[in-house]
Amino acid sequence: MSTITRFQPDYAIHPGETLAETLEELGMSQVELAQRMGRPLQMISEIVQGKKAITAETALQLERATGVPANFWNSAQRNYEAAVARLAEERDLAPDSDWLDRFPLRALITLGHIPASGSPAEQMRALLNFFGVAGKKEWESIWTAPAVAFRKSTAFEANPMAVAAWLRLGERLAQQVRTEPYDQDRFIQSLHEIRKLTRAEPQVSAPQAIELCRASGVALVFVPELPATRVHGATRWLTPQKALLQLSLRGKTDDLLWFAFFHEAAHILKHGKREVFIEASNGVTDEETRRKELEADTFASDFLIPRNAFTELKQQRRLSTQTVQGFADKLGIAPSIVVGRLQHERLVPFTHLNALKRRLRLKDPTE
Repeated sequence: MSTITRFQPDYAIHPGETLAETLEELGMSQVELAQRMGRPLQMISEIVQGKKAITAETALQLERATGVPANFWNSAQRNYEAAVARLAEERDLAPDSDWLDRFPLRALITLGHIPASGSPAEQMRALLNFFGVAGKKEWESIWTAPAVAFRKSTAFEANPMAVAAWLRLGERLAQQVRTEPYDQDRFIQSLHEIRKLTRAEPQVSAPQAIELCRASGVALVFVPELPATRVHGATRWLTPQKALLQLSLRGKTDDLLWFAFFHEAAHILKHGKREVFIEASNGVTDEETRRKELEADTFASDFLIPRNAFTELKQQRRLSTQTVQGFADKLGIAPSIVVGRLQHERLVPFTHLNALKRRLRLKDPTE
């Protein structure tokens, strides 16, 4: 999405000025115009002085008296009122320029959501449009209210503006995805299909995973992490029949991607539709949320590599490339997932077997 910056004058022209010019060109006095329209002279004088608006009825009478179409006068009046409102808003927004600087502006400018040039008020207006809110108070009521579930994430508390922008990017992408009504059985079936897709190249597996999720009522979107967010993924419900599963590719290897995907899928399957979950490097502080995160971790681990199978693998004397590859082939999953699990459980060093991982990359919005 791109933002087109248009010239915005710092003044508003009342249609009364245009009426005065029209009368001069016609050689008509205000007295004559009042007579032709059957309206009081004072009303005509107040319009010319910019003290009174041109109503739809007045516009029709002006058309008959001057020959200038009524829609011209109506449009001139609307444009004037819009300009007055814009200028008043600009005065109100200007004091909040310091608040604006707390957002990842460079990334949002690169993505086309914020104009690269312009006054702070113009950038503030673009930011509010991006978030779909009328003002700063409305933004705070949605994104920083104590009752909002995702504030339990320490990532959000550490940098609320950056995380909120990343979440909003995912929300806007998901709004473009027309999903079927959520079907839990179909989603579970899709997860089994996506598990098989982990063996394919990302350019093949990602579009197919997106389609399988879409048909199950889940909008799967990939959004590069913004500066200072440190988020892996997020889950929330946009409507009772549409879930959003958002991934950042933080870590940039396919084992982390797939674990994050199935972790987020667990939240959709197991946890409430009113909750929002954000997975970040610095974790959570809320005890109940921590329990649910652990539950999602367990689901992802066991879904990808069943416990009994992993127990057999751990009994192998030598965890070589060939051993891991053969084990992954037997399970029908990417070998990188096995490597990631072995490294996570400290069964092999983080420097070993990394050749079995695929490097992934989303376009960085700050480049």
